[in-house]
Amino acid sequence: MNRCFSVAASGARRLALLWRALALAAACLLLAPQDARADSCSATMTDVVFTGVSPVSGNDYYASGVLNVTCTWTALTGVPPLLLFPNVAVCASLGAGSGGGAGNPRWMTNGSAQLPFNLYTDNTYAAASIWGGNGLAASANGFKASMGGLLALGAITRSFTVYGKIPGNALAGVRTVAGADTLYTASFAGAGLLSYAFYGSVPAPCTAGATAAFAFQAKATVVNNCLINTSNLAFGANSLLRGTVRASAAINVQCTANDAYQVLLGGLGGAVLGRKMTNAATGDTIAYTISTTPNGPPWGDGANGTAVYSGTGTGAVQAIMMYGAVPAQATPRPGDYKDSVIATLVF
Repeated sequence: MNRCFSVAASGARRLALLWRALALAAACLLLAPQDARADSCSATMTDVVFTGVSPVSGNDYYASGVLNVTCTWTALTGVPPLLLFPNVAVCASLGAGSGGGAGNPRWMTNGSAQLPFNLYTDNTYAAASIWGGNGLAASANGFKASMGGLLALGAITRSFTVYGKIPGNALAGVRTVAGADTLYTASFAGAGLLSYAFYGSVPAPCTAGATAAFAFQAKATVVNNCLINTSNLAFGANSLLRGTVRASAAINVQCTANDAYQVLLGGLGGAVLGRKMTNAATGDTIAYTISTTPNGPPWGDGANGTAVYSGTGTGAVQAIMMYGAVPAQATPRPGDYKDSVIATLVF
């Protein structure tokens, strides 16, 4: 068995030799294999939580989490509790998660429904920054660092920010379940892996030591949301109103997939039954109707026999046709005739 030092002296010389012995002991400790110690590392990760995700907004959504890595050093038994330059190399890698995928994108799920997202090591959100490395062919990127320092006995914790993104341009087909706000999740139990290796003065790769697992979840609440855009119903220029004059125009609706909705038509210039366009200069009026189909019942709010339009969102824009008719009637004085109609989207 090799001996790193021995002390055999007395008197005033003993103190000098003791300091030399301590220095030699420190040198031996630097060179000693670190797996003889009870040092260890662990990692914990907060959940990454997205809120208020609207598939029809066209917006990107962002969230973040924190990865905490804690490493603990202990003194060797039988030598002075002195450790110069204790260091550890750490690497944190991540697999695809429970939603599957090859890592670009990852998926959160609710039953068979899927929501694309990804996790990144920085806020560039570039493909090269996708957090991977644990069995993912798409990326070997992970968090890498060295931790430690002079006389760093005890525990040291380092925190890393994890950046999450849901791309708005990939959300159109994402749906809610049963027409209600829906939680999508991805579990990373078994997907997070911390590799670490302790060393003295000579750096060691993180893969040269031990490993520890960590787990967390990614979550997103997908909300029912709808957008509506209307166009004018224009009957054009007419002279004598001896026959029915017809026109049509679209109301564009975009709702979260699987979201039931209704479109109601109110009115300002007259009742829903008995709509009228008015000449602001003369006060003369022209009667007209709007329906959901040609020659259908008046389109209103469902009261007094009026119809409403009912549909289910697909995530894409849906064009809903308005059919207008000016029946034959006494022709009023020439001029511009207008009415205001209020389209209400209920979902």
